[in-house]
Amino acid sequence: MPQLDPTLISAARPRLVRLAYRMLGGVAEAEDAVQEALLRYQRADTEVDSPEAFLARSVTRVCLDTLKSARRRREAYVGPWLPEPIFDARESVSDDVTFSLMLALERLSPLERAAFLLHDVFGVPLDEIARTLDREASACRKLATRAREHVRQARPRYDVSPERSAQIAHAFYVASRAGDLSGLRQLLAEDVVVYSDGGGKRSAATKPVIGSSRVERFYVGLARKDRYRPSPYYEPARIDGLAGFISVGRDGVAQTTALSIENERIVAIYMVRNPDKLQRLRLPASLPAWKKSAAPSLEQ
Repeated sequence: MPQLDPTLISAARPRLVRLAYRMLGGVAEAEDAVQEALLRYQRADTEVDSPEAFLARSVTRVCLDTLKSARRRREAYVGPWLPEPIFDARESVSDDVTFSLMLALERLSPLERAAFLLHDVFGVPLDEIARTLDREASACRKLATRAREHVRQARPRYDVSPERSAQIAHAFYVASRAGDLSGLRQLLAEDVVVYSDGGGKRSAATKPVIGSSRVERFYVGLARKDRYRPSPYYEPARIDGLAGFISVGRDGVAQTTALSIENERIVAIYMVRNPDKLQRLRLPASLPAWKKSAAPSLEQ
């Protein structure tokens, strides 16, 4: 049985985890997929010409198998499903696959998703993709092309610098916490959408909140419910390549908020409150311990 060089594992693992994360949307699931690929390598009956290619193939195939059950789970998911946020600088996103694009990927078939990620994001040759997906190269090209058309609509049309995006994110935090209607109107695009993922375990909107008027009322209403209770924690952050922040609300619930910004306006807001997706979040131990029963409802 072939043995992997520890140096090769160390070098290949981050890329493999990024691939699996973009296929599955969860860091723990991605790490499990990579571990399974390593085990498959060690169980291989013959020598492997290219360990890197073998591992990429194996990770993709494990992810395709996992997606079959994952899609069934997401059909029963309470409220909007969002990928697990990456907010640790050590796990920085090295490409432009953001929350917006991850949601676009969710609308693709598993094969389209794999073909697009391998070809457009990770630069894998079509012949190798064909071997991975057990399809002809021409079929893989069509899969990637169809996926590209869907994903293109999710890419930002107007780039905003990270510095300016951070300023807008902070202004949004201040305005939303204060229920500042005028401040919100200056920041939100007319077709802005809020996605709030509580997973049925934390209060969250069960449907996307669409349109600037409804989003404004949404945040003004939240601010009014807890106007006398200060927010105990706020930290600016890059979340899946987007400007945003980590916070603990007046209800004592931790969450990440990522903002998609185009032409100086916020076009999408991604709030992750599901504790299962925030297990790697490390907050100061000295935070006030609010009673969970005081959590305001965000239901529509």
